[in-house]
Amino acid sequence: MSWHEQSTDTPIDGGADEHDDEPVVVTPVLRRNNDVFYMGDTGRLPLDGRRALCQLLIGPSIDQLRHAKLWPALIRSEAAIRSALSDLFLELVLDRESGVAFTRQADTEDIDAPVLLRTSPLTFIDSVLLLHLRQQLAEADARGVRAVVEDAELAEALAVYERHLSTDRAGFNRRVASAVQKMKDNHILTRLGGDDARHEVSPALKLMFSAEDVAVLAQVYRRLREAPADLDA
Repeated sequence: MSWHEQSTDTPIDGGADEHDDEPVVVTPVLRRNNDVFYMGDTGRLPLDGRRALCQLLIGPSIDQLRHAKLWPALIRSEAAIRSALSDLFLELVLDRESGVAFTRQADTEDIDAPVLLRTSPLTFIDSVLLLHLRQQLAEADARGVRAVVEDAELAEALAVYERHLSTDRAGFNRRVASAVQKMKDNHILTRLGGDDARHEVSPALKLMFSAEDVAVLAQVYRRLREAPADLDA
């Protein structure tokens, strides 16, 4: 803020002052650099790069389709964003082909690093739903199409696990609905158009679970479906 103060050095009678003949030097206010956006700003990222970094930290991801402006900003500032995340013991996972990026805790080995990312525990139903969605994504990729699922189809796919939970049909349906909603809240499932029952599966799942991970988990849950058991969610 600039303060304008009236000088009191001028004689009251308006007579000449000994400094009247000296040139008046006006110091111009320095223009802000394009990458300086507030007082004390020492950041190095451009504005759109900072917005991309913030979205990564807020989570869960940046998607090329959902974040049409942030995605190119992320690509342009990828190296600087990786560096900024490294200062926080985080790493950037980015897949240009799938158009998705997210952050995860860096493997710091013996260093006792603080954990900044929020974690959400998975129930049994959450886990089998994620596996099912990952398999749907793999099948869609093989056909060269987007992975689209419906609420009714998801409920049917998970119904085979009902006998493993100590609950009645209504309780099981509530757990399935809760698991599906969790996937929506974390943008693993994105609603298509105006249809609340149809969703696209996020390509981010390919980065979270490799094909090898899916194969191992599929065997575990296949044995689980075939053998009677009681599991608490």
